[in-house]
Amino acid sequence: MEPRPALDTDPRVVGERVRQLRRAAGLSLSELARRAGVGKATLSGVENGTRNPTLETLWAITAQLGVPIGAILDPLPEPQVMHGAAIEATLLKVFEDEHVTYELYRMRMPPGTSQFSPAHHEGVTEHITVFTGTLTAGPVGRPVTAGPGEHISWVSDVPHAYESLGPDEVRATLLMRYPAAPVRADEPG
Repeated sequence: MEPRPALDTDPRVVGERVRQLRRAAGLSLSELARRAGVGKATLSGVENGTRNPTLETLWAITAQLGVPIGAILDPLPEPQVMHGAAIEATLLKVFEDEHVTYELYRMRMPPGTSQFSPAHHEGVTEHITVFTGTLTAGPVGRPVTAGPGEHISWVSDVPHAYESLGPDEVRATLLMRYPAAPVRADEPG
């Protein structure tokens, strides 16, 4: 399968938002790349809008910035579709509370595929309700399996993975809960 751009939005807009968030966090390009576990050239390409990053790369970057992925997207009237190695996630709605942001996605995964996701920032949780197919997901080494009508959730501030089992496409909803990022000990508070 050919790699697809992670987002159906202008990469220059995404890049500028990443740059603004990085600068607001007081991080150098090198430091954010190191924390996110991505190459400095990759991060530079994202910020300059010359690279179409994977969904996993964008999650790694936004996790280190302490923001939900929706913070770098265009607020378009149509849902945003994001493509990972195996998952197609359509951002349907972003909900803001005082100290928490929720993102609601419609998720699709072809049969027999899998995807790894880096850790999100501290306290982020994922909640998946499966409608069709069978999904195994959760922290690497401790996944849980869910079929139609079942729900799974986990704290996703650790590396985690998703795997579509059986012959049917997985169709599900994914609710991501992002608490406000904690202030790091090395940052001014």
